[in-house]
Amino acid sequence: MATRINKYLSEVGYCSRREADRLIHEGKVTINGKIPKIGSKVEESDQVEVKGQRIKKITGQKNIYLAFNKPVGIVCTTDRKVEPNNVIDFIKYPKRIFPIGRLDKLSEGLIFLTNDGDIVNKILRARNNHEKEYIVKVNRQINSDFIQSMSSGVEILDTITKNCFVKQLGPKKFKIILTQGLNRQIRRMCESLGYRVRSLKRVRIMNIELDVSTGKYREFTKEELLELNRLLKKSSKTYD
Repeated sequence: MATRINKYLSEVGYCSRREADRLIHEGKVTINGKIPKIGSKVEESDQVEVKGQRIKKITGQKNIYLAFNKPVGIVCTTDRKVEPNNVIDFIKYPKRIFPIGRLDKLSEGLIFLTNDGDIVNKILRARNNHEKEYIVKVNRQINSDFIQSMSSGVEILDTITKNCFVKQLGPKKFKIILTQGLNRQIRRMCESLGYRVRSLKRVRIMNIELDVSTGKYREFTKEELLELNRLLKKSSKTYD
């Protein structure tokens, strides 16, 4: 049975479907030696390569789910040639995995890594309203007006951010819980209000909290995975 190339690369644990589309667009994927289009399909007998490397399905492959505390300076990418400070080389996991979503280079904290491409889009899709919690410090004192503005929506990237929970934790420190993931969203929101982010740390994604030291990772517990799958059960995927 034929499978879309982005779904194929996701199912074999190479990358997410979103990342696969980017690789296809950049001409880094071939099917039987030819560069495919977005939406092209793969048969079992086809030879798929990414950046010249043959990609094969591994029968009975165990799904891997890691919670990693990303340090500042590490980039959430699998492109090891483009970015030397990438997350894959940093953790040196013995099997092929890729990050779910991104946490920018200057930020730190929780990020998931997996070889399960099917789970990625459910977690990332904004309409699914999955919570991500951050602790943020800014360059000057915040007040109730700042908290109100951040929580009720800020104009960035030609849109208004969704309502979110914001709580002041100190003179220049606050907690924010987002259910959307616009590019550098918190930094842009703060900049729009005249503030600069000094530090940004993600401490929770959905039901999984950050509980390992900087630069370390652990596997999801059985209970965490069961609860995560329960939360994702009604989620819609990015692709059919």
